Amino acid sequence: MNTFANDITHRARLLAVAQPESGKWLNALPTPSLGTLMSDESFRAAVGLRIGAPLCSPHLCTDCRLPVDKYGHHGLSCKKSAGRFIRHSALNEVIRRSLVTANIPAVLEPRGTSDVDERRPDGVSQLPWRNGRRLAWDVTCVDSFALSNVISSSTKAGEAARKAEEEKRRKYDYLANEYDFEPLAFETSGVTGPACLKFLRELGRRLKDATGEARSYEFLLQRLSIEIQRGNALSITSTVPRSDGLNAVYFVL
Repeated sequence: MNTFANDITHRARLLAVAQPESGKWLNALPTPSLGTLMSDESFRAAVGLRIGAPLCSPHLCTDCRLPVDKYGHHGLSCKKSAGRFIRHSALNEVIRRSLVTANIPAVLEPRGTSDVDERRPDGVSQLPWRNGRRLAWDVTCVDSFALSNVISSSTKAGEAARKAEEEKRRKYDYLANEYDFEPLAFETSGVTGPACLKFLRELGRRLKDATGEARSYEFLLQRLSIEIQRGNALSITSTVPRSDGLNAVYFVL
């Protein structure tokens, strides 16, 4: 990584960690029964990404054969990374379960939302969400440090997520007449887009009303934050040659 790229990456990181939602995983009580206990690898990767520490020794990505530097950021945006898909599924499941807990039954991967093509959102509610219309949502988690995002991320925290939300709205504009569509954009740095954060506040309020738990919103952010960090760790470790093992490329933080 050249000096300029290194500087804007670290600026993007510093702007991101200053946002409250980016560090919610640090506040979660590590309890296995609640699913909030992070593995050593996930915790190590999360800390390293947050403080800008080297995570691995340079190597070639086992999935795409492109070079991976000592910070391991390549794995966060590698299109062949297994962690991206697992993170996406985990974030959607947290949203679905939270809606169900808030007495809004919802399903993932709905069919029949488009009469024109195969486009479909990640989930829809089975009961009205707002103004008599059902909720439809679509999750994305963009890499704050990817070449296509890092300049905007170094200018304003969450800017990459905001742009992703705009793209999602354009993609699913055909849902506007029937559904209340929410683009839920997260970043690998842990920050969220403005529309996503507004939706999560509303969902947290409804969870509080349904359960009586005053910290529902905080707990929701913690669970989502943990899933992002788990996905990040898996994305980074998936670049490691399987025969080498983690110890061959990982530094101990």
